[in-house]
Order: sequence, then structure tokens, then C-alpha cells
Amino acid sequence: MGFARTCSVALVGVEGVVVEVQADLEVGVAAFTLIGLPDKSLSESRDRVRAAIVNSGAEWPQKKLTVGLSPAAVPKSGSGFDLAIATAVLGAADRIDPRVLLDIVMVGELGLDGRVRPVRGVLPAVLAAADAGYEQVVVPERNAAEAALVPGISVLGVRSLRQLIAVLTDEPVPDEEEADREHTGPDPFLAALALPGTGLGAPLAAGEPEPDLADVAGQHQARTALEVAAAGNHHIFLKGPPGAGKTLLAERLPGLLPPLTPKQALEVTAIHSIAGTLPPGQPLVGRPPYCAPHHSATMASLVGGGTGMPKPGAVSLAHHGVLFLDEAAEFASKALEALRQPLESGHVVVARAAAMLRMPARFLMALAANPCPCGRYGARDGGCECRPSAIRNYQARLSGPLMDRVDLRLTVEPVTRAELLQQHTGAESTATVAARVAAARERAATRYADTPWTTNSQVPGHELRTRWHPAPGALRTAEDDLERGLLTARGLDRVLRVAWTLADLAEHDRPTADDVAHALELRTGIRRGVPLESTPA
Repeated sequence: MGFARTCSVALVGVEGVVVEVQADLEVGVAAFTLIGLPDKSLSESRDRVRAAIVNSGAEWPQKKLTVGLSPAAVPKSGSGFDLAIATAVLGAADRIDPRVLLDIVMVGELGLDGRVRPVRGVLPAVLAAADAGYEQVVVPERNAAEAALVPGISVLGVRSLRQLIAVLTDEPVPDEEEADREHTGPDPFLAALALPGTGLGAPLAAGEPEPDLADVAGQHQARTALEVAAAGNHHIFLKGPPGAGKTLLAERLPGLLPPLTPKQALEVTAIHSIAGTLPPGQPLVGRPPYCAPHHSATMASLVGGGTGMPKPGAVSLAHHGVLFLDEAAEFASKALEALRQPLESGHVVVARAAAMLRMPARFLMALAANPCPCGRYGARDGGCECRPSAIRNYQARLSGPLMDRVDLRLTVEPVTRAELLQQHTGAESTATVAARVAAARERAATRYADTPWTTNSQVPGHELRTRWHPAPGALRTAEDDLERGLLTARGLDRVLRVAWTLADLAEHDRPTADDVAHALELRTGIRRGVPLESTPA
């Protein structure tokens, strides 16, 4: 009779739970039983582990083998338990000293030939191990850079089970060469780290330039609105006819945002590691993510969910970045209404029979939509053929409660011939605007230094009204709109947040009456006598 145990990590949502992997050998008919609420892919590890151990030169124990995953109540999925199961079995068979396995967390998939293949979710797994007090982790060699992002953890990256056995038994470590590949196609090992068809986090092709605001012809009002949205992390709605440049503008919004802080980068990387959307060869996401799901996306794909244990959706993949919903009126109404909670709270709670999980979802939402089904309603040359009822029904797809959470609403007009031909004369680049955005965010961060907030959009309205006052009389116009029913109480708070962002961009100590009027115009579209074409540098 032999017994050994080691540890691995089960991923629950976007977090990890340390799981003890126990192996017990008893005299009896040779059999391999895996218990502890494993899913189908984990149950198949019995065949992978057996073949990997034999092909690594070790002997498979011809006894009754039981492998338990504790705590048994936590659902476990994926192939990342293979490495821990294999070493626990070898420890129970006395091929490895069971004592050396006690304080090590192992994550990795085994090939039938004993090679250790990379898996998704290594960063949150190592974070969970560090939080539980472990100091040593063993991961696939391809995941070692990702695991090393966690401070205070000793990371061992292994290429094969044979190498790991040699390390744990103080034997000479064999020099395992990577499998030769005669073709120059994608690396099959990296295929395990990405979900095909997602298009998320894909790096630009060689020589492909990043989207630049300087490429946008005209659209002075929309450019200013993008700058305000980026400076304060305000949600924005772009409405206009087809071809006006709504998508072109939204694609340039992530470039205006400042790089992620180290803490934000770890949060974003952990989410994308679980989702399988980390760019190959890039263990840490340093730029704000950009997620643009198709309008046929379901509610589960947007907010998270799926069968079994809920998985992160588009709102979590856009955490600390931009969620762009093009053709927003074409999305299912249930999917759009599900965004109302994360827009307010910065997280989403997904309830399923298996579990209730809270996943981060603090993003900047950009909506784009046509004014009517044909897209010509309100155009300069007319031409709209839609019935009035069809126009009303189309615009009503974006509900009042959802739009009340959008700070900036702008009508994007088609560019003129003159603007199109003069697009390269004096247009500001993304780098120029991003510098002003960074300076405005720095002023806001200094103001909120002793608070949990960093941007104006995060500050509760009560705090803005009681701790940071605008100039005397600056809110008079907004308060009048509230009395007339043109603004809700939430709308007034959002106008005040935008006014603070405008003040930061203009280097004002506090919002003036012009800043508030400008914020009202950006929200309601009604001109208040303040020019919208440019924002003071």
C-alpha cells in the first residue's frame, strides 16, 4: 500500500482554487479510479497519465489505484491536472519521495509521449497558489514566463515528465529537445493557449500600422468626444448614417487610453489567460484590451456563462479596456439589458446551478448605431424610406435605462468632400491626443489619491457633490434640466463627472459653467452656446 499527495489548481470563473491531488495504491485488481467531481476532459487524464508515465521510462503500478481531488465539492475541469496526478501516482509507487511533493503546486497537460503541454489559466492558478502560501510551482516550459509574473513564487518550467522526475529525485536532468517541425506553420504547442476564431488579442500583422486618429478625415466633434471619453473613462454612443466613420472612430479609442498599471495588467492577463486569448509570446497584456463582438452575440457570450461552470464573457475580456458594440440596435434586447449591471458596478455576477461567480467588468463601452433601418434618417440629402413606426421601433431597441448610463451621445455626420480631400492637413495624431488624456488622468488621480477611485467616471455622484464642488452657480443649467425632466438624477451625476473631465483637460481647478454646459451638450446633443469642435489643451 502506498500513498502520496501534491497540489494543483482548479479554475472557477476567473479565480483559482488550490486542489489537493491524492494517490492511493492498494493490493487488488489493477484499475484506475478518478474521483472528486472531474469533468470529461479531466476523466480522460487516466489514459494520458498512464501512457506518459510508461513512455517516460517509469513503471506503471499494477495495483488498484485511486486518485482523489479534494475538495470534492468543487467542480474540476481541463487537462491541467495531468502533471499533478502523474507525480502523485509515482510518489505512491515510491518512484518519487512523497515528501518532496507536499509543498509544490503543479499545473500542466501531458502528452502521450510524456511531453508537458501548455495550458490556459496559468497566471490565475499561480496567483491562487501564492495566496494559499505556496512558494514553488511547476508549469509547462511555454507557460513559465506567464507564471513568473507573480512575485514571491519560484517557478520551474519543464519540457517533459522525464525532466520533472529527474529534478524531484536529484538525478541528472535529461536534455529534452523540442520536437522538430519541418513546416513553418503555427506552433502546435501554442495552439493549446488560444481559442480558434476569437480574434481577441491578436497582434497586428508585420508592418501593419496601428489605427491612428490622424487618418480620420474631419469629424472634429467626434474626435473631441473620443478624447473626453478616454480621459474620464466615459461611455460613448455614436449615431450616424452608414459610412460616416463610426467604426473608424471607435477602433482608435483604445489607442487613446494610457498603458495598464502593473496591477491592472495582471488582472487583464489572468482573464485572457483563462479565455485563451493571450497573444502568442506575450505573457503580459500591457495595453488596454479591445473587444468587439458581433451583433449576433448571445447574452451569455457578452456577460459570461455557458454550460457548467460560468466562463468570462466579452464584458470581462474588455476589463480595463474598450467594449465596442457596432450596430448596437441589432443586438438582442436581453443581451443589451444585461449590460446595465456591469456598467454601474464594474463587475458582473453570473448565477448558475453549479455556482454563483463574480467576474470583473470595468470597461469603457462604445456603442455605434444607424438612426433607422435604412440608415438615411436625418441625412442632409434625405432619402430615408422607413415608416415613422419603423424608425421609432428601431431607436427604441436601445432602452432608456441603458442609454441613461451612457455619458456621451454624439451624432456623426458624413464627411464633406472638402474634409475628405484635406484629411492630412493639421489632423492630430493618436499620440498627441493620448498625451493630453494621460495628463488629464494624472490630474484626476492626484485629486483622488486618498480614495479608491482613479478616474472621474468611478466617483459616486454624492462624493462629487459633497467633497469636490464645482464653481458657484456652475450647475444651474443642469439643475434646471433636472427640474424639467430632461435629466434623471443619475444623468445629473454623469454630467458632473464629464464636467470634471472637461475641467481636467482644460487644466481648471474645478468645473466652470462652460464645462457643465459642454458636458450637457455632449450628453443631450442640445447646443448650449459652447463650441464642441475643440478641447483646450
